[in-house]
Amino acid sequence: MGIFDWISKSAKKLKDVESQIGEETKDVYEVYQRNVVLEREIAQRTEELRLANQTLLTLEQVWDMMNSSRPLSNVLETIVSSLYGEFGYIYSFITQKQYEESETYYALKTYLENDFSLKMAGLTSSTIYDFKLKPSFDGLIENAIKNKEVAYYVSLKQFVEDNIENPDEEKLEEFLKDNPTKTIIVFPITVQNQFSGFLSVFSPRKELNDDEISFLNLFARQIELAITIANLFETVKKQAVTDHLTNLFNRRFFEDALHREATRSLRTKQPFCLLGLDLDHLKKINDTYGHSMGDKAIAAIANVISKTSRSVDIPSRYGGEEFFIILPGIDAKGGLTAAERLRISIESTFVDGLKDGITASLGVAVFIEQTTNIDELFEMCDKAMYASKQKGRNQVTLADTDNITSWQDVAIDAFVDILTKHRIPFNKNLAIDLTKKLKIRQQDSSGSSTQEMLYSIVDSISKSYFPLYQDGITKNKISLATLIAKRMNLSKNDVDKLKIAMLLYDIGNTLMPKDIMKKAAPLSAQEKIEIQKHPIVGAQEILKPISSVSDIIPIIEQHHENWDGSGYPNNKKGSEIPTTSQIILIVDSYFAMISYRPYRKPYTIEEAIKQIKDNVNKKYSPELVEAFTYAIDEFRKI
Repeated sequence: MGIFDWISKSAKKLKDVESQIGEETKDVYEVYQRNVVLEREIAQRTEELRLANQTLLTLEQVWDMMNSSRPLSNVLETIVSSLYGEFGYIYSFITQKQYEESETYYALKTYLENDFSLKMAGLTSSTIYDFKLKPSFDGLIENAIKNKEVAYYVSLKQFVEDNIENPDEEKLEEFLKDNPTKTIIVFPITVQNQFSGFLSVFSPRKELNDDEISFLNLFARQIELAITIANLFETVKKQAVTDHLTNLFNRRFFEDALHREATRSLRTKQPFCLLGLDLDHLKKINDTYGHSMGDKAIAAIANVISKTSRSVDIPSRYGGEEFFIILPGIDAKGGLTAAERLRISIESTFVDGLKDGITASLGVAVFIEQTTNIDELFEMCDKAMYASKQKGRNQVTLADTDNITSWQDVAIDAFVDILTKHRIPFNKNLAIDLTKKLKIRQQDSSGSSTQEMLYSIVDSISKSYFPLYQDGITKNKISLATLIAKRMNLSKNDVDKLKIAMLLYDIGNTLMPKDIMKKAAPLSAQEKIEIQKHPIVGAQEILKPISSVSDIIPIIEQHHENWDGSGYPNNKKGSEIPTTSQIILIVDSYFAMISYRPYRKPYTIEEAIKQIKDNVNKKYSPELVEAFTYAIDEFRKI
């Protein structure tokens, strides 16, 4: 082969190699390009997965907070902080619709306090705490609200001009300068089909994809759910402590608050006032105009109480037409001033449809100044309120510290006598223990409840002869009996006698044959005769030697007499029977019917009420049944 052929052949081989290298280079470049695209897609998918995972974690945290009944503010702050921190948005806030006289605006309910928010609030020379947004009538937000859709702003300046009234031009220019916001997304917040505000998110990106919008929508829905749950929680919480007719605190809350305030008062050595109030002539209003007008009168008084009470006061509806107000930090002089101001306000109140207007009788007692025992305080206030009624109504009376012997004191003396002198067959060790507690209670000034001790003693004695007796029934019986007594306009003295009698009226059962008391089958005629002796046995054999309860004995002796004369032990009828004895009969009958007996199931409340109504003019007087019907409605709300 010649030299030229070799050169030619080599050049061709070189060209083939170059061509092959070129092809391979092209393949490598294509692979490189594909790898770049793939890496980009992987990075994008990784970021999407990171955001999705972060979204799930944040939503899980929010959900856990909602399930743990954490405050709504904590839940909303978590959402706003997450949008700003973990998800890279420039800013976000949640607004709430507000009404102020004739003005409607949106206040910042949840926000971050940083340079962005301070500059935004400064546009109107306000602070972040009282900053207001007022969307223009034809602006993007108002249209979004009307159409229930998301609003988009691609200009921060437009957002400000649409929603911030008369911004300072110089401050606006500074606010917009170097601001990285490219898009503002506004999500309307709807709670129970009512628009309540919106979530605003400030994004550094011009373009928002569908996934991002869906992701933000999730947070908007979580806000709606959080507000709904919080509203329901507050509603339930409020219902638990609020009287439905007046929206004042209920009796249960008042009793707890009275204990708390007494503890605080003793610790700080600061007095507080207890103001009692009773609507005058409610029965007359009901009889003349109907019960709906009576409810309007009660609601009108509650409205006056709400308007005249300070934010620290604790106004409560105790039952029926009776109210109590705890006035922290107020002495006797201040209490009388507050009571008189309230009396005048009530007297000046007009109730539509009620010709003669309304008035109230008020009593005032002061903790620390007059007593350091809450039972005594309540008793003194109650007596002062009754004194106002006896003196002609529509006036204020300060409690009398010279006459503070309470019905609880009389009851304690009676039980100490019964237990120490072994007037009933009762476990000796338990009797000694109860007697010690009673004597300690007589000297106690800590504010603890003497009444609870008395209820507990009666429950213990009742269980000794009737094991099925339920704890708490004694307290419920006295509460219902008191409501009936006040409904029937009994005097304070008669109500006190009734309370003592309610504690002692069944004491004679302790001397009855045990086999009869525990018998599962219905009683025979002879056994019924034995049981019917218990009022006389209790009154004459147990209570007669105790001089302090001598005026209670006639009440107990006659608490099984019927209105038509068919009762026992003396077949008395009609007005011959003390009203207090009649009240014991109807209360005892009601609780016996709704309680379990070995020979029958308990009646439902409705069945028991029907039984009582069916016995009007037989066992019970019409007036008593009417008072019971009213009182049982009040009692069921306590």
